[in-house]
Amino acid sequence: MNQLDHHIRKTVLLSMLVVIALIGMLDLIFTLLDQIADTDDNYTMVNAVTFVLFTMPTSIYELLPFAALGGALIGLGMLASNNELVVMQSAGIRVSRIVFAVLKPTFFVMLFSLLLGEYISPPLEQLAQSNKAIQQSGTASINSDQGTWQRIGDEFIHINAIAPGGQELFGVSRYQIDDNLQIRSASFAESASYIEQEGGNYWKLNNVEESLFSSGVVTIQNFLEEDWTVELSPELLSVLLVEPDEQSISGLYQFAEYFEGEGLDSDTYYLAFWKKLLQPISTLGLVVLAISFVFGPLREATTGARVFVALGIGLIFTILQRMMEPASLLYDFNPLLAVLAPILLCALLGFLLLRKIR
Repeated sequence: MNQLDHHIRKTVLLSMLVVIALIGMLDLIFTLLDQIADTDDNYTMVNAVTFVLFTMPTSIYELLPFAALGGALIGLGMLASNNELVVMQSAGIRVSRIVFAVLKPTFFVMLFSLLLGEYISPPLEQLAQSNKAIQQSGTASINSDQGTWQRIGDEFIHINAIAPGGQELFGVSRYQIDDNLQIRSASFAESASYIEQEGGNYWKLNNVEESLFSSGVVTIQNFLEEDWTVELSPELLSVLLVEPDEQSISGLYQFAEYFEGEGLDSDTYYLAFWKKLLQPISTLGLVVLAISFVFGPLREATTGARVFVALGIGLIFTILQRMMEPASLLYDFNPLLAVLAPILLCALLGFLLLRKIR
């Protein structure tokens, strides 16, 4: 019996690895082509290739649920095509035992997904995005295509680029407003460094040009250095240039709490938090649905048909996610519900189909 479990695990896991290798290579090619289109005198071909390599773990992480789906369909389908499933059931092996054997490599993929999404892909993604922003934006002026806008207290801040780790900033523009939402001052600093001291931490701004607005008069001042005390830590800054879906689970929760504390909209980050936290469960739900299809309507299907069905299921699941996520932000219902709905739908359909199997 242990040999049988090993055979099923090996077949399904190998199929999952083949699927992730194929779709990973396709994603790498398209990402590289996209980055080549962004190359210029500052952002070279070498930079583009480096960016693609650093962001590849994020791509793999996002594709893992669908790789598990396709691997389960193809691997278990191969066993069905070779009549091995029929032989197993004829020998008295229960379907639940076969299902559990298929789920074992799925649990491995779920664990790998959790570790990859929390510890490996986020720091590499931050490094890639930071390097690209530094190379493309520089320190000359505001670049609306790069960088990020944030509001902290009575200041609106734009940062062109953030160095990996968040300890150094490039191109910092600040706009201070009064109670009537009128601009009191505007300043631009070429760079900023984070200074840690026992008395309190602050940012040291370099090469600052400041404009003060009062009674129709504009006063311009220049400083080689200026101290800037603000509640904006490098830990938070290190994730500002990275999309919420590409950040770590812990970082998303921390940033959502920060936004909520500042009175800003944090639903986007809570939505991404629940999506990443529950991704292993979505992988499990998709695999359960794949197993039910192989034992049911796809038992006699060809490999091509199973691949087509896997693409269809993945597409429908993605569409449901893309519909529920913005709906939760638009109609202000719990982001957890938006993430759980497609997962529960897949799992429920899979369990219902499995119950019909004798």
